[in-house]
Order: sequence, then C-alpha cells, then structure tokens
Amino acid sequence: MSLNEAILKVQNVEVLRGGVKVLDVPKLAIMRNEILSLIGPNGSGKSTLLLMLAGLQKTECGKIFFDGQDINEKTVSSDYRRRVTMVFQDPLLFDTTVYENVASGLKIHGLKTREIRLRVEEHLERFGILPLIRRSARKLSGGEAQRVSLARAFALKPEIIFLDEPFSSLDNPTKELLISDLECILGKTKTTAVLATHEQSEALRLADRLGVIKNGRIAQIGTPSEVINYPVDEFVASFVGTETILMGEVKEKEVGSFIVFVNGHKIEVAGEANLQDKVILCIRPENVTVAKGIASTNTSARNNFRGRINNINPAGVVHKLYIDCGFSLVAFVTNHSLKDLLLKIGDEVMVSFKATAVHAIIKK
Repeated sequence: MSLNEAILKVQNVEVLRGGVKVLDVPKLAIMRNEILSLIGPNGSGKSTLLLMLAGLQKTECGKIFFDGQDINEKTVSSDYRRRVTMVFQDPLLFDTTVYENVASGLKIHGLKTREIRLRVEEHLERFGILPLIRRSARKLSGGEAQRVSLARAFALKPEIIFLDEPFSSLDNPTKELLISDLECILGKTKTTAVLATHEQSEALRLADRLGVIKNGRIAQIGTPSEVINYPVDEFVASFVGTETILMGEVKEKEVGSFIVFVNGHKIEVAGEANLQDKVILCIRPENVTVAKGIASTNTSARNNFRGRINNINPAGVVHKLYIDCGFSLVAFVTNHSLKDLLLKIGDEVMVSFKATAVHAIIKK
C-alpha cells in the first residue's frame, strides 16, 4: 500500500445513544502515517468517534475499512483491535508496577518473556521513564502515569493509535514536555495517529490534517492552514481562532476583488462574489495592524479604519485589542509594541488589514 493511501475508511456510519443520533459520519479517510487532530467543544462527539474508529463503540449502520478490508463485529474485529490501540484521558493503570503495566498488553499478545522485557525497556526509555520501571503505579504523578500509558500503547507497535484528550489533566509545563516527546516518537515510529482534543494549540502542534467536529458531524477537515484560513462556516471560524466575524452584503465589484458593506463601512475582499450576496467576513487578529496617528502611506493594506480601543486583554506573548471601528475588530499586538506605542483603553488608533487577509463565506 502507498503511504499516500488511506489505512482506514469510514462510510455512512451512525452511532445512536438512547435512540438519539450522536455521531453521523458520511465519509472519513485516515491516511497511513498521518496525524489527524480532531477538535471540537465538549460533547461534540470526539470521544465517540475515536471509540468507533477503535472498534470499541457499536455502530447503527455503515462500514469501516481497514487496509481495504471491511471490518465488523462478526468477522475480523478481534484482529483489527490487535492492530490498533487507544490512550484515554485517564491513564487507567493497573495496581502493579510500571513494568507490569507496560508488559500487560504484550503478554495478552503472546510475546515471549525476553521480547516483552526488551519492548518494555525500549518504550520506557523513549518516554524518559525507564528509572521508574519498578515503581508502583499508585506512586506516579499525573504526567508520569500518562507516560506509562503511552509507553504501554506504543510497546504494542500499533498501526494506528487513538489518543482521547491525553493531555487535558496535566499542568502546562508537564503537557508541553509530553507533547514534544510524543511528537518526536510519532515521527520516529511513523505510527498513524488520531488525536481528539478541545485545545486548538495541541491539535495544531501535532496535526498533518485538522478536523472540526460539531454535534456529531465533521464540519470541516483539511490541512491546518486550510481550516484556519478558509473556514467553511461561522462555527469553524470561531473555533479555530477567528476573532472577528462580520456580516455584510456585497455592494461593489472590482477586478479580482469585491466590496462588502458592514454597518455602512466598506471592506475590500480579494476574490469573486456576486452583487447583493450576503457574506460572513472572517479576519484573524494576527492579520490586523494597529498604529497611532494616521494610516501609513507605505502599507499595501487596502482596508484602513480609525477606531477606539474598548478593551485590552493579555494573551501570552501578545495582547488582544478589542477595537470599535463602527464594527468590532480584534487585533494582536506584541507586549513590546503595546508598551512602545503606549496603547491603553480609550485610545484612538488606525487599524489596517489586506484584502487577501479577509476570508469571505457566501451565505446560501
């Protein structure tokens, strides 16, 4: 099989719970050796989708193909489950030593004692916890326990690993170290992985492709760049970090661009649209430039507006500015720029953004 072909395909699968449809996947293909990140709010169906893909969730209808072979509960599901594994939010360790926890799946698979020992030591070393090999699982920290859980999963050498919110209970420093290690190990082992998370930063850190789930359906799937810069609807846009979402109507057309009226203000957008089209405009905060004084004549931005800062919120290495330009606009400025420009709430500023920085969703 080519590395560019799907290792797992889903067709018209539905999952019911209490008679209510909680998952509806008309089509999904997971490519060999890729990392697919699934994001969505709590309760959107991410965990149910992973359980279904792992063969742990009964489906109402549809088909799942692994390596081109139709799998179902009555034929090869047991073989399929031996070739995939799943890591949960809680490590779910046995009340025994680290060694015995990592060895447990290998024993079930019938490996010989020497091979089990070699694999356990290899994967504990990979996750940086070999010195804990004889420690009781009850005496592990949260981060250590999740590393053991991951080592146990990778020791099985699965063809696909499903990761359900594996970092959600960890503090940020522990999480960052574990994500870095996991990223490295996935790269070295070339293991196909599907990660479910509600944290956009986690998803983007690892993803070759990104899927956004809403109400049990995949709203959009594509490369991270495609999903972030070209969301298909308002929900996806807001969930992937588009802070400014505006409603307007196309009033003018030019060559290669069109003009949308938003609250009486003209916003130029690169692309094509028809006059009187109703559109949703999406503008990411990192694409907005903020300056004091009049608009610079050196900028190539076609959209320039005067506005007033209504609020300033810290957001890590940047600050988030909420600006009233006759419409609400959100911009990022670095902490250094905030101090250098002496920006404060109530200040009048000039904001600008390029026509190419605006993504328009034409409402049907």
